[in-house]
Amino acid sequence: MRESDIPLTAVSTPSGTLWEWLVMPQGLKNAPATFNRCVTHLLRSVRDFAPSYFDDVFIHSRAVDGKSEMEMHKEHLRRLFALMRKHKLYANLNKCIFGASEIPVLGCLVGKNGVLPDPGKVRVINEWPTPSNVKELRQFLGLAILIQVREQLRGQDSPAVAASQEGRCMGLNC
Repeated sequence: MRESDIPLTAVSTPSGTLWEWLVMPQGLKNAPATFNRCVTHLLRSVRDFAPSYFDDVFIHSRAVDGKSEMEMHKEHLRRLFALMRKHKLYANLNKCIFGASEIPVLGCLVGKNGVLPDPGKVRVINEWPTPSNVKELRQFLGLAILIQVREQLRGQDSPAVAASQEGRCMGLNC
């Protein structure tokens, strides 16, 4: 946090003590955007093979110049770790996945075959009970869209979406 911004984070306790944050706390209005911009800026030199999304960094590697995918992956990891050490960024080893052909990202599996819905999330959709009112219909549609299976529902969801937006059900006992 910039020295000049520290007084802006001051909080008064019931006992009258004044507390100021020396680092950016979670909960400040622009904290997520500021954090994301900071990480993106610090990792800009490796963004060709290691894009970031907030505190997640995804390394993708291909065989190049006679080096295997795994050799390139190790080289990319070394470069990223050196950069993280330089900027005092830390990784939680329990949350790291190394050398995988696909990884879970925002409810999807991302890998060589592109972006696919996570089978576990699709199973939840398939096992969802039939909505019996507008609220349940909206919950279902929100979940379906959230995990990016809307493409699979295209053409089937038009009446449901219209009913949801108009506050009525179509073909359901409400």
